[in-house]
Amino acid sequence: MTSASQPLELDSAVYKTLLESTKAIPWKLDWATMKFAYIGPQIESLLGWPQSSWVGSEDWANRMHPEDRAWVVDYCVAKSIEGEDHEADYRAMTKDGGYVWIRDVVHVVRNPDGTANSLMGFMFDISERKKTEEKLIAMQKKLEELSFKDGLTGVANRRMFDSVMEVEWLNARRNNQPLSLIMVDIDYFKQYNDHYGHIQGDESLKSVAQALSKVATRSRDFCARFGGEEFVIVLPETDAAAANKVAERCNQMIFKEQILHAKSQISQVLTISLGVGTIIPKVEDESLAFIHEVDRLLYLAKQKGRNRIVSHAG
Repeated sequence: MTSASQPLELDSAVYKTLLESTKAIPWKLDWATMKFAYIGPQIESLLGWPQSSWVGSEDWANRMHPEDRAWVVDYCVAKSIEGEDHEADYRAMTKDGGYVWIRDVVHVVRNPDGTANSLMGFMFDISERKKTEEKLIAMQKKLEELSFKDGLTGVANRRMFDSVMEVEWLNARRNNQPLSLIMVDIDYFKQYNDHYGHIQGDESLKSVAQALSKVATRSRDFCARFGGEEFVIVLPETDAAAANKVAERCNQMIFKEQILHAKSQISQVLTISLGVGTIIPKVEDESLAFIHEVDRLLYLAKQKGRNRIVSHAG
């Protein structure tokens, strides 16, 4: 006669076989003793630690990356006390000293009074997923950098200028500090392109951009390509006199480059025209109006013969 317990024993064996044939690592921890009632043999192939070495929660905590240990343990204990199922991602230490990213999914088995009786769960190896996430994050950062960088010259682009200008305008208005802006245009650049070709024209743009970047030396000084052959320099907390000195240095830096310009009507080397404006913004002032004013000053510099600085303090 077959015992009634035999089907139960058979079921248990089937469940155990199924659990131990998956890549996920099943485990059970007694809450009162903090001892493992069970942990799947897959743990050894993944981390190298023998199945028998996983005695209690201390083994779990001690075999965790030091940077993850405190928050993971505190989080899991708090959630278990509350009786809430939870999950945590952390780096588990392998026997040879390496680390594997684990996702621990935890189910809290509760007593009739609601207190924790035991914890049951699965550990999943998510190392490949984490590597993919890290690659995606790196790609995202690169895309963000590219979205704010001019593809040709390597300096910031117009989009970044708009963002920086907005921040510095608010800072200047809030702190009642001067804000200066220099707009730069390469003289007779169309003629340069027509004579030397667009490839050489691109090289000259790169040289001008790098030279102007060297002039903006303080941490918050900012240089960007405004568009075409036009560049802009933002100088926070800079009065009109100091801004004019920076503009003069811009001229000097471009002259040092000694970029030949056979078709220039004013020089044998490439030159620039500059408009310089300074303002202590008031509540009623608008940044766009200020930018247009400095652009007007640049236009005056070109009207007056180019290769010069026209400035105005508001």
